[in-house]
Amino acid sequence: MAEEVKLFGMWASPFSRRIEVALKLKGVQYEYIEEDLSNKSPSLLKHNPIHKQIPHNPILPTDPYEKAMARFWAKFVDEKLLPALWKALVGEEKERETAIEEAHQQLKTLENELEEKRFFGGDGLGFVDIAANILVWLGVSQEALGMNIIGEEKFPILHAWTQRLLDDAVFKQCVPPREKHLAYSRVHFESLTAHILHYYVFMRECDPCQVEWS
Repeated sequence: MAEEVKLFGMWASPFSRRIEVALKLKGVQYEYIEEDLSNKSPSLLKHNPIHKQIPHNPILPTDPYEKAMARFWAKFVDEKLLPALWKALVGEEKERETAIEEAHQQLKTLENELEEKRFFGGDGLGFVDIAANILVWLGVSQEALGMNIIGEEKFPILHAWTQRLLDDAVFKQCVPPREKHLAYSRVHFESLTAHILHYYVFMRECDPCQVEWS
């Protein structure tokens, strides 16, 4: 008998939601286990990511070049776009304008790759679409913070793509309830901002360059 697939996740996390989308697209039955990331269960600490064969419903393209490009763009999302967005959302205030400009540049690069395709994977959800799910989360985050990083006017192609994601029968099963997610994000960012502000104040107080010598 095949081993039952267990997915340990957190309801508001875009990363565990990526796995949910992939499992659903492949038709894999799984048990979802909600985790408290501040108090991880022994089961979560014990288990490694799934290493097993699963039914064939390719998320990555079969063509070697297209497969390599999909991996490239997924890596771009995680290593270039995500850090830029995070800095724009919660970076130090005096650097915010520069951070937002950098985030816009990365978003434009991604939008240029999408062009007029329905999804990054073509006509249906693919590897890059799943990786770029963070843009759906970004919409909630920017509303929670009263910002507008990825507005429809500036990024019409990406905006239309996110709407297609949210209309997709599989993807929308893996998106947190919006109002609950928005309330959670407001509390999360308020707490995070307070911690960051405390850190900057502490560092300035401890910085010998800030000491006024008499």
